[in-house]
This record gives sequence, C-alpha cells and structure tokens, in this order.
Amino acid sequence: MSLLMSHLSAACLLAGLLATPLARASDKEDERARQAVQAGQVLPLPAVLEKLAATHPGQVLGVELERESDHGRDGWVFEIKLLQRDGQLVKLELDAKTAEVLRSRTQP
Repeated sequence: MSLLMSHLSAACLLAGLLATPLARASDKEDERARQAVQAGQVLPLPAVLEKLAATHPGQVLGVELERESDHGRDGWVFEIKLLQRDGQLVKLELDAKTAEVLRSRTQP
C-alpha cells in the first residue's frame, strides 16, 4: 500500500470515528487539541503520519491525542495503533510536537 493510501485510510478512519457520537471526544477536548495545533504544541496529524511512515511503515488503525504528564515531562502525546506488513500490531506513543517515538509496544 502506498504512503498516500495509508494516509488516506487513516484520514477516513479518523473521519468515521469523529462522525460516530460514541467514539467522539468531547467538544472541549476537540477545542483544546485545535488550540494546541494552532499554538505549535502539536504537529498536524498528516505531518505526524508522514514522519512515522518513514520509520514504521504499515497501516494506521487508530489515533488518539492525549495530554500527558510522565516522569516530569508534560506535553501532548499521539497514541497510534499500527498494523505492520508482517501482520504485527504495534502501539506507538509519539511526542506530538516532534513526532519522536517515545514508546513502542508489540501487541499479541
């Protein structure tokens, strides 16, 4: 699957999730995320997915953006579930400002 198709698949998945009332984050959380992108605290999702594809190719199955405080670090984190070409499911946590992979866990 091409990089563009992976991005389009992820965008369609996100659009579907946002259109579903039960899966939708609160309006307050959506607004906080929008403000974080506008303030430069969070990279836009297409930029994050492009950087991720260079190091972790595969199909994006889910994306969450969360505010996190961990070990003295306070910032935004993207949690991304990725299906790799070999069928391996990987959960990644990325610094939302730099797209740097903070954690990677393989799921059975």
